[in-house]
Amino acid sequence: MSERHAILGAGGIGGLMGAMLAAGGDTVTMVVRPATVDRYPLIITLRRPDGSVISGPARTVGSLPAGEVVDVLWVTTKALQLDEALRSVSASRPRCVVPLLNGLDHIAKLESVFGADVVIPGTIAIEAERLAPGVIRQGGPRGMLRLAERGRPLLAKTATLLEPYGFGVEFIADEHTLMWSKLLFLAPFALTTTASGEPLGYIRDHPEWSARMKAAVEEVAAVGRAEGATLDPAYAEGVVNIAPAGTSSSMARDVAAGNEPELDAIAGAVVRAAERHSIPVPALRDLMQRVRERIAR
Repeated sequence: MSERHAILGAGGIGGLMGAMLAAGGDTVTMVVRPATVDRYPLIITLRRPDGSVISGPARTVGSLPAGEVVDVLWVTTKALQLDEALRSVSASRPRCVVPLLNGLDHIAKLESVFGADVVIPGTIAIEAERLAPGVIRQGGPRGMLRLAERGRPLLAKTATLLEPYGFGVEFIADEHTLMWSKLLFLAPFALTTTASGEPLGYIRDHPEWSARMKAAVEEVAAVGRAEGATLDPAYAEGVVNIAPAGTSSSMARDVAAGNEPELDAIAGAVVRAAERHSIPVPALRDLMQRVRERIAR
């Protein structure tokens, strides 16, 4: 039986999820800014690294009507856009809400709108870019979606639907570890690539920048452990070592394009948690300042 998905945000991640779900036969509604609805085609298309293309039908709307029921509401906006975007879906009735934003603070915000039992924390690891409305380019050949274990009854079918497209899905019981495991890599990676203006290969090969990244990983691990997560810095270091040399971060791309980056959502969330536990994080603070200086240029 087809399930109903609404996707708040039609950028790279939202478009990627929409294309896979629509191609798999589920019903997909993309929720975008009202002024942009007419720009979107009736078909959403995903171009994959191997040259293949998957696509499926998707309805595009400016908001979900009050009381509209969907099986899953995927929240894929950037943290900076969340407050405004939520107004277009807050009156709907999703059976579950899965946020795929960077950072931590969005979880509590969504719970205040939809209820703690409805919000299923999740993270996604994939590079995706919107080329045009309804047209998405996938970067790496595989992706990984990690979801809180309590969402399995509602999301197991979706996990099965994504498998043919090379997308892995894991259900994780420890929600602190789920969320902090992504930050363990993301915060140091985003900060160093943005502060330096260079891709990951440069960071790996440059002793000074490599040391900054390693110190930042250690600090995030210490803060995450204090928050109750089980973290191993070797995990982040392993990701760094195997990622393609040209890999960069969305934060670095935003700064290069003159757009406001998710500095507060990604790094600020870690620093605020560090302050709650009186944990010094000099490497993170130094990198954040370097990013601010780069923004100001």
